[in-house]
Amino acid sequence: MKRRNFRKYIAALAVSAAALAAGGSLAWAEDGTVISNGVYIEGIDVSGMTAREASDAVKQKVTELGEAEVTLMMGDTPITGTLNDLGLEWENKEIIDEVKNLGTTGNIVQRYKDQKDLEHQNKEYDITFTTNTEKARAFIESCSVYNSEPVNGTIYTQDDGTPGVEGGTDGLTLRVEDSVKAVENAIETWNGGDLTVDLAVDRVSPDVTYEELSQVKDVLGTAVTDYSASSYARAVNVENGCYKISGTLLFPGDGFSVTDAVTPFTAENGYEPAPSYEENRVVDSYGGGICQVSTTLYNAVLKAELEVTARSNHTMIVNYVDPSKDAAIAEGVMDLAFYNNTDAPIYIVGYAYGGTISFTIYGHETRPANRSIEFVSNVTSTTEPSGVKLYPNTSQNVGYLNQTQSPHTGYTAELWKNIYEDGVLVDSVQVNNSTYQAVGTAYDVGVASSSAALTQAMYAAIATNDLNQVQAVISGAASYTTPQTETTATAGEAGTGDTGTAGATDDGTGGEIITVEPAQ
Repeated sequence: MKRRNFRKYIAALAVSAAALAAGGSLAWAEDGTVISNGVYIEGIDVSGMTAREASDAVKQKVTELGEAEVTLMMGDTPITGTLNDLGLEWENKEIIDEVKNLGTTGNIVQRYKDQKDLEHQNKEYDITFTTNTEKARAFIESCSVYNSEPVNGTIYTQDDGTPGVEGGTDGLTLRVEDSVKAVENAIETWNGGDLTVDLAVDRVSPDVTYEELSQVKDVLGTAVTDYSASSYARAVNVENGCYKISGTLLFPGDGFSVTDAVTPFTAENGYEPAPSYEENRVVDSYGGGICQVSTTLYNAVLKAELEVTARSNHTMIVNYVDPSKDAAIAEGVMDLAFYNNTDAPIYIVGYAYGGTISFTIYGHETRPANRSIEFVSNVTSTTEPSGVKLYPNTSQNVGYLNQTQSPHTGYTAELWKNIYEDGVLVDSVQVNNSTYQAVGTAYDVGVASSSAALTQAMYAAIATNDLNQVQAVISGAASYTTPQTETTATAGEAGTGDTGTAGATDDGTGGEIITVEPAQ
């Protein structure tokens, strides 16, 4: 039985061979073999094609596939092109010979078997890809125009008042040969569709990175004071000083001086003359009001628990914060200074508008969530003012008497930081102590006169610091041989300003002393 079946198989092969020899559908000419039916290359039906025709068809397919988009990533910069731009080529061209020979070469048994297999299932051939190295290198070299130097990160205040970060990018230098190899490797394993390849680059990090600045997102401390009762000039000075500080970035270990940030106190630097103290007197000087700026910042710094390295209280009490929460500024004499003792940069945002000034310090919060702090002012003694202070005014005639300052109560005070955990007081630490002078009412007294004797008498009365004697001289002015050319008597109001000149401190309504000995 087996012998009979074998004979039938041999007979079938003989019939097939005869058909091929007679020039049937599987026949080929000696100069152009026809590919068997059911043969595909990369999805192309090459059945009945000659080897040349199949090769041309595959080449056309490769060209079409080469229009796929390739994205070369140089760092974060995408550079687009096509695979044809990179010299996409068909590598395994030997498959043309293989498909040409399938079912058409070999002994009669092999050919018959191949043909029968194709009748039941098509034969699919994949092509493999490579690149033209020189073409790929030329395209990649053109990407060198994207070489860059490192760009330091910068921080800015967004519309909502919070910090925003931009920049902080690495410098990039393209490594051409390594990038050519990366492209070649990617194409060799390419399975169709768009392709993305990371080019090889050398990176140089900036001094200030995006990641470093991105830590600046937590509110460490904020403070607000009111300057709505200020004169126009004083308000200008408060706002000007605030915006000279706003936007300050301090890295860990960096120090900050308010005086350095806001000086010089000149018209060219944006300041107006405003009421201020000078040796316990109220005068107009450029920068009056600047101490409210430093005081507001001081309270934000305390809440952020930054390290304060310099702070002075005013010589007389101010009314916009509690005792010992103030910080006086006097160029060359008194300063508010601190440094960033945290593990990340800090950023200061200030606003001064509509009579309210605020500072907020942003950074990286590392303090436990269950911990809180408060600052408590404690007045330890009070001294009531007494007497008056009289000052000669050479630009006014005898008879001019003007109150320039209201009396100020003297205080001694301490500031304490209370520390709580889960709402329970666990520690109390003294932050500072302050002494504010008691100062009586001050008057300007006119001394100008055509009578030297009258002028001399007024100076003598002023020296006694006795208002009654000054008023007596005014009353008896007519008795001097040379009559007065003009006499006036007015009652002034207390000053309400600050100053930014040497030795400035605030009065109870915001006034400052221009030159004053440091508070004891």
